[in-house]
Amino acid sequence: MTTLLQLKDVHTHIGQYHILQGININIVENEVNVLLGRNGAGKTTTLKTIMGLTPSSKGSIHLHGQDITKRMTYEIANMGIGYVPEDQGVFSDLTVEENLRVAMRKEDETTLKKQDYVLDLFPDLKTFWKKAGGKLSGGQKQMLAMARAFVNDSEMLLIDEPSKGLAPIVVEKVMEAINEMKKTTTIVLVEQNFLMASRIGDNFTIIDDGETVHHGAMSVLIDDHELKQKYLGIG
Repeated sequence: MTTLLQLKDVHTHIGQYHILQGININIVENEVNVLLGRNGAGKTTTLKTIMGLTPSSKGSIHLHGQDITKRMTYEIANMGIGYVPEDQGVFSDLTVEENLRVAMRKEDETTLKKQDYVLDLFPDLKTFWKKAGGKLSGGQKQMLAMARAFVNDSEMLLIDEPSKGLAPIVVEKVMEAINEMKKTTTIVLVEQNFLMASRIGDNFTIIDDGETVHHGAMSVLIDDHELKQKYLGIG
């Protein structure tokens, strides 16, 4: 197994607040790695720190062994990391087509083929191709946000709470899409819905009060009721 991304003793301050206080994570290629923890533990900040949106104040982040700790967000994106924020970040006044085209780093034959693949993955987007992003349902916006990150040749996707606020039937569609996407890319997922996380995750990392406290195979966590109760508040 090849390590794609590595975080070593990463600390992040936001204003006067010390949010991340020692994050250590190894992300393995071609797997779904789930970040778990209670609300406010630091999961979203971890994704933002990887992307350079909330730069770390200490520690290091390496992609393929290359230090990206102090890189700008656009540089990190160009190196092959796609980001799907919790608020989806869809442009309300742009159509589905325009949202996708704005996200493309280049419009070559490879990217356009990837676009066709993405539209097969999310058929609703093809149906509402000319519809404004702001008029899509919550589930459709989530699909569009994921499609925008996936349409480029990204070798890693950071996805923040894709099931949040969605109906169960839509959550199933999102899960199916992530399972398909992981065939060709590495995924780091923040997800509060443990049922969903346990069904699609290969590995897990638990973050508590800004620190990584446990890491392992998802199959092990599923049966570890004591660990789930202690850090996730579930049995």
